[in-house]
Amino acid sequence: MSEGDVHEVVSFEHPGEGRRRARSIPKGRQVDPIAAEEIATLIGERPRRRDLLIEHLHLIQDAYGRISAAHLAALADVMRLALAEVFEVATFYAHFDVTKDDPPAPKGLTVRVCDSLTCAMFGSQKLLDELKSAGLPGVRVVRAPCVGLCDRAPAVEVGHHFIEEADRAKVEAAIAAGDTHAHIDDYIDYDRYVAAGGYRLLGRVRSGEFAIEDVLKGLDAADLRGLGGAGFPAGRKWRAVRGEPGPRLMAVNADEGEPGTFKDRHYLNTDPHRFLEGTLIGAHVVEAPEIYIYLRDEYPMAREVLAREIARLPAGGPTIHLRRGAGAYICGEESSLLESLEGKRGLPRHKPPYPFQVGLFGLPTLINNVETLYWIRDILEKGAAWWTSQGRNGRKGLRSFSVSGRVKKPGMKLAPAGITVRELIAEYCGGMADGHAFRAYLPGGASGGILPASMDDIPLDFGTLEKYGCFIGSAAIIVLSDKDDLKAAALNLMRFFEDESCGQCTPCRVGTQKAAMLMAVRDWDRALLGELSQVMRDASICGLGQAASNPLTTLMRYFPEEFSGGAA
Repeated sequence: MSEGDVHEVVSFEHPGEGRRRARSIPKGRQVDPIAAEEIATLIGERPRRRDLLIEHLHLIQDAYGRISAAHLAALADVMRLALAEVFEVATFYAHFDVTKDDPPAPKGLTVRVCDSLTCAMFGSQKLLDELKSAGLPGVRVVRAPCVGLCDRAPAVEVGHHFIEEADRAKVEAAIAAGDTHAHIDDYIDYDRYVAAGGYRLLGRVRSGEFAIEDVLKGLDAADLRGLGGAGFPAGRKWRAVRGEPGPRLMAVNADEGEPGTFKDRHYLNTDPHRFLEGTLIGAHVVEAPEIYIYLRDEYPMAREVLAREIARLPAGGPTIHLRRGAGAYICGEESSLLESLEGKRGLPRHKPPYPFQVGLFGLPTLINNVETLYWIRDILEKGAAWWTSQGRNGRKGLRSFSVSGRVKKPGMKLAPAGITVRELIAEYCGGMADGHAFRAYLPGGASGGILPASMDDIPLDFGTLEKYGCFIGSAAIIVLSDKDDLKAAALNLMRFFEDESCGQCTPCRVGTQKAAMLMAVRDWDRALLGELSQVMRDASICGLGQAASNPLTTLMRYFPEEFSGGAA
């Protein structure tokens, strides 16, 4: 029953008659019949299940450019949800433009200008101001968090078309040409993948020729770890899920939202079936009949490629559901991802229980990120020894480094685990950009901390950076030079976390806000910022709040020259 179905029954005394029941008076927002017809047409024969709420909201946003109050009420009615439930989900996600206009205003075009660290270093704020002041008719210009094009900064999204190394002329030309759709580049499709030996390993695993226990032993021997940032051993995770009573499910974290990170985008856009084969092997090992791929909405090209190629997979395997995120960095946290897949706000769950015990829809769930699954085929076909022989400086394996900032050749660099940033810049990035001297680097994206160039000999891998107050995370390397303002860089990162905090817990919600406020002044109160950072690390529910202060604390620790004359 929707709010529009709730009625208040009014009784009154009529002269000469006893007490009687009068007509029902509707309470709450009523469903507009035109909006109801529009929603019914949009949804069509699609199921009305709660877990599809975000997908249905995307249908409205895509069709109308915004989501009106009338459409929210109609959607709530058709899905048999309270309007408050639909409203709280729609307003949680940044990509839903919820408006009070009834009827909705004419559809306009949204232009998003990335303002995360690397794009800010390359002038995105100036570009944002220019586009806003241009007064482009029918165009809404907004700032956006990282869109995963840090190596081609500054990035602008016109509709669903991304403009790399953008300037005002490029953006206005795309708008004038109506170029608002994702561009699909060349990639290895199903036929090319199969012709090169693809899916043979999956067939061997499904037939029993390659035993499940041998799969698990192979992952253990390679010590493949979760490459989304957590670094948990993949073999142990697969065993843990397999050890739980069925039925079980599998979820793939393709919500790559850490500023500076774009490796998963590269693999999805160029070689999607290698990732899909690893995913299907994982589902077979844990006996999951359904797989849910949660893909960030900023990757429309990857969504088109995956939708196209999943449809080409032979029948008989697990059902693969491709779900769109909606602009919420917090959904990269595994339990928030599960909440979003269930059609809810992406609020982190308390642990225990852990997702391998109680995951999606309350069932044991295997969760891996894209790159982890991408390497399954190579490790099992070539052997664990091949993988472990790839490291450098005493480390093992390969790492997909997302490198951006002041280097000549930014991009995704496949390099040995344990390589140092000095070696990475020199051997894979062509050195520093002309006119720039290496001053600092982020070894693990926005939350991985900031280190000085003098500490350029630390092997980049899991477990090597923690003693310095940093971590490698998803291996996003942002290189800063003598031309960059480090305090401004740290403030940019803190404002990102302030915007992306889900608001569930006070230490993160208030802590990021207060930290950004304290960092916006010329002289930082380092004692107060240090105390605030400690509270955020100790008391926040999830990794966002726990790690948000890492750039701040490492800047104060390793760059004393930035604070000469400031508060102690």
